[in-house]
Amino acid sequence: MKINTANFVCSNTDWRKCPKENMPEYAFIGRSNVGKSSLINALTNSKKLAKISGKPGKTQLINHFLINEKFYFTDLPGYGYAKISKKIKEEFQNFTLKYLKNRENLVCLFLLIDLRVSPQKIDLEFMEFCALKKIPFVICFTKSDKLKKAEIVENTNQYKDYLLKQWESFPINFTTSSVKKTGLKEIVSFIDENNIQFKY
Repeated sequence: MKINTANFVCSNTDWRKCPKENMPEYAFIGRSNVGKSSLINALTNSKKLAKISGKPGKTQLINHFLINEKFYFTDLPGYGYAKISKKIKEEFQNFTLKYLKNRENLVCLFLLIDLRVSPQKIDLEFMEFCALKKIPFVICFTKSDKLKKAEIVENTNQYKDYLLKQWESFPINFTTSSVKKTGLKEIVSFIDENNIQFKY
């Protein structure tokens, strides 16, 4: 599969106002400034589809994009550090969780993790939440272009070793770089395989 078209559909804070649940949907989430918008733009070969900001916490809405007229990408607000008030942070984290728990056509959640940093408590807790709520997710390690090959292996193994202490298996994961386009073909192939299995 090749992504040929990508169009913005809508933004809101209520999962009930999202597009009809008649197409497969793939959401992107992670700590603030982890590179969600950059990855979406890289996958769709666009520089401006998803808004990018150097300031953490820029995405504060559920943003839907229609891909190839056949499925959706959803850019969700980042969790963790953001230069916004505590009240606003709680509000958009609340509607994000409602979206994750209620969106029936959500095929998979792409959980983005900065590969340059050691396992963070907030990421691990979010994985646990997804497991408990039976929200399917895969890990997208981002910013691999900032590391040497040996560092990529070492840092990935840190997560693997940690998770295997509590989990039966290490989640499906992709090593990505929006700059060097690393891992994009693998993600698109993963989406294509899941689209085929989606029940309309």
